[in-house]
Amino acid sequence: MCHRAAPVRLLYIAPEVAPFAKTGGLADVLGALPRQMHRLGHDVRVFLPAYAQIDRRKYRLRPVPGLGPVRIQLGSRRFTVGIASALQPGTDLEVFFVYSPELFSRASIYTADADEHLRFLVLSYAALEACRQLRFSPDVVHCHDWQTALVPLALKASYARDPVLSRARSLLTIHNLQYQGVIPAHLLPETGLGRVPHLFHQDYLKQGHLSFLLHGVLYADGITTVSPSYSREIQSPEHGAGLDPFLRTRSSTIVGILNGVDYDEWSPEHDPFIPHAYGHTNLAGKERNKAVLLEKLGLPYQRGTPVLGSVSRMVGQKGLDLLASVLGRLLRRHAFQFVALGSGEHHLEEMYSALQRTFPRQVCFYRGYSNELAHLIEAGADMFVMPSRYEPCGLNQLYSLRYGTVPIVHKTGGLADTVQLFDPKTGRGTGFPFEQHDAQGLTWGIETALALYRDAATWRKIMLNGMAQNFSWAVQAEKYERLYDRLLRM
Repeated sequence: MCHRAAPVRLLYIAPEVAPFAKTGGLADVLGALPRQMHRLGHDVRVFLPAYAQIDRRKYRLRPVPGLGPVRIQLGSRRFTVGIASALQPGTDLEVFFVYSPELFSRASIYTADADEHLRFLVLSYAALEACRQLRFSPDVVHCHDWQTALVPLALKASYARDPVLSRARSLLTIHNLQYQGVIPAHLLPETGLGRVPHLFHQDYLKQGHLSFLLHGVLYADGITTVSPSYSREIQSPEHGAGLDPFLRTRSSTIVGILNGVDYDEWSPEHDPFIPHAYGHTNLAGKERNKAVLLEKLGLPYQRGTPVLGSVSRMVGQKGLDLLASVLGRLLRRHAFQFVALGSGEHHLEEMYSALQRTFPRQVCFYRGYSNELAHLIEAGADMFVMPSRYEPCGLNQLYSLRYGTVPIVHKTGGLADTVQLFDPKTGRGTGFPFEQHDAQGLTWGIETALALYRDAATWRKIMLNGMAQNFSWAVQAEKYERLYDRLLRM
């Protein structure tokens, strides 16, 4: 891409940003994409809530010179918030934190509280108002998921004549369409847009509800999803979660851009969490990491026995009930071991606890989360299984490719875009995507991988194919640059 003569001014607003606050892949995107754009010379600002869980001393949060309290009126509710800033670790990129103990000092980042919509409306308006105070005039306001999806409408309705914000283009990234931010219609005044009710979708209001994400789809200047396949899938009734008709009307503006991987963090050559470094020219460390992984989890190590790994939130989307339903039969039929890390829905946790009790020498389920163990599973497992029902992008399959851990995935969304079926005849391909999301499909994927594992030369070829892939943010950020440029030429 030919860079613009002047840097693009970019405002990112998001509910979570790594490493400060994280529940999933959204935080990783916001931890990496703004940093990469900053490295490329663009003028970047990032805003997120100052959650109580953020270690303010560790990250050295400090007041922002020239920025006083921000006052926000949402219907009859008034909020006065403070804003602090800190540098993203290892960079000189300034990140801004919106302080409101009333809204953000809670036990978790997301809640089921009645004022959940207010929490993220305050974030959104605080970011816009802070830009006005700081005289930072963004070229593009990049919003993420339902929590900030009313920003495009607010820009058009409330800031159209504002000297700082009037020329900003809006971009909405949909990380997961299933979460839409639906509130009762009578709360419309609390959106801060009560004076323009005619701009909201009237049929939805008559039905008694208001969807944040729907209005982001309707009013954003551009829309992205986190993989090309997902951008197509959500325009179908099967995966559109009720918004597919609206997405189809915006089809020409929807772009799928895969999430990238931070190879500074996820690299077997330099990973501080694994005891034995390795790379494509020397794979010996991988087998040694397997031995360490199994010892750590209390499983016996036997050279030549493959290990399947899983690191996942334990929710219905991830297809872990399907995986549990086939593992028992496969563990009896084949000599392999299975290690899983995750937590979530109780009945899914119990399924994996039961597997561990039934197969104590073959299965270990670590309930909870450990970043160190997540890295060690990627480095020590031979295969990584992701049977997601749908997957907007997915990151673990990208980590797995880098670590020579062969992915077995359902062919959907970002998994379909990033894992190519290995063909023994041509030697091309990186893993085993299965078409049908059922026991037969998943069993085929696992058994095909187990069979090829016995051929050392073929397995090495699959590993090296995956390790040669490049899903770095340096590559993906260029696609965002082109998109930002296109938005500014609209």
